[in-house]
Amino acid sequence: MLRAGVGCSSALNPRTGAAEATSEAMSRAGLSQAAGVLCFATTAHGAAFPIILRTVAAQARTREVAGCSSVGVIAGEQEVESGPALAVLVFGGAEIEAKRFFVPSIRGRAREAAAEVVAAVRPALGRNNLLCLFPDTYNIEPESFLAVLRSELPGVTLVGGGASEDGSIGETFQFCGDVVSSNAVSGMLLAGDFDVDIGASSACTQLGPVHEVTAVRENVLISLDGRPAYEVFAEAAGPLAEDARRALAFVFLGIPLDPASERLERGRYLVRNIAGVSAEHGVIAVSHLPRVGDRVALMLRNAPGAREDLKATLEEMRSRTRRAPAFGLYFDCASRGSSLYNIPGHDSAYIQRYLGPLALAGFFTGFEIGPLGPSSGILQYSGVLALVS
Repeated sequence: MLRAGVGCSSALNPRTGAAEATSEAMSRAGLSQAAGVLCFATTAHGAAFPIILRTVAAQARTREVAGCSSVGVIAGEQEVESGPALAVLVFGGAEIEAKRFFVPSIRGRAREAAAEVVAAVRPALGRNNLLCLFPDTYNIEPESFLAVLRSELPGVTLVGGGASEDGSIGETFQFCGDVVSSNAVSGMLLAGDFDVDIGASSACTQLGPVHEVTAVRENVLISLDGRPAYEVFAEAAGPLAEDARRALAFVFLGIPLDPASERLERGRYLVRNIAGVSAEHGVIAVSHLPRVGDRVALMLRNAPGAREDLKATLEEMRSRTRRAPAFGLYFDCASRGSSLYNIPGHDSAYIQRYLGPLALAGFFTGFEIGPLGPSSGILQYSGVLALVS
């Protein structure tokens, strides 16, 4: 029988916190020994990450431990977004096996790093597979990295998120066994006889119609629908456009997977940042390389839209669920949480409301890896939920 449990601790002492969270998780799972453990810890515990990992491994009686640093952790209905905190998910049973992996020095070699991940996990693949990935957000080229994994591991479900931090140190950290390092990717392969369902919700809703790119230079949009791109941006942004810096925190670019699409469909578009705007030159710079003839839209990050999309995603996942999930993983963009909703624990509460009491663990990410059209992709401003039954 597949068993899982989650624990959380905000104890100041890292060894105490790790022992408390792991003990709680093991007790809830009814396990004396775990097959694997996922552990996420906030930046406040940074100097003690190795102590935390050794304590977790000893309490769970397994070396298959993986995770990363984060600006906040998620455990059950708790979302802790500041101060010392760690979340621990343990799982075990005859139906599931765990294989941790770690690849160092990923800066400038995303494709090579992905090939090393493939080599590490391929021998451990089972009937069904969930590959959880925790790369260094600051040093990975995520699109290239994921492209190799999709090509080399067809049929393997990919989820995860970029490790994060609170801005105080400028580094994120990856955990594997008792190894802690930045500029790396860590993760865990879950393999065995189980079902996996994944869904993603977006915090961004469309502003106005889809536009055609009519002039572009590399990543700078010059005109949309034959009009200056900044004019279209300012019209969509409304009063926000008066403060460009503030506007860029809320207004983004939506890109349909099909460049010729006349509309954005749920789950079939990317959200990417607008890097800068110039009213003087009438242009906007974007974190994307559009081409003339492509369709794009402007998107607004907002709480009501995020809530409705989350509810729609959970409705769909609940309708697909044939049996109660043993556990769930939730990778939530760091720009969501209480900074978006003005209340803590929003998304985790909705997940429990729709799916019932669930051993849920995760963290607030630098970017998300989750479902995009028929495959997996790099998401932003989203929440990715993976259910294991």
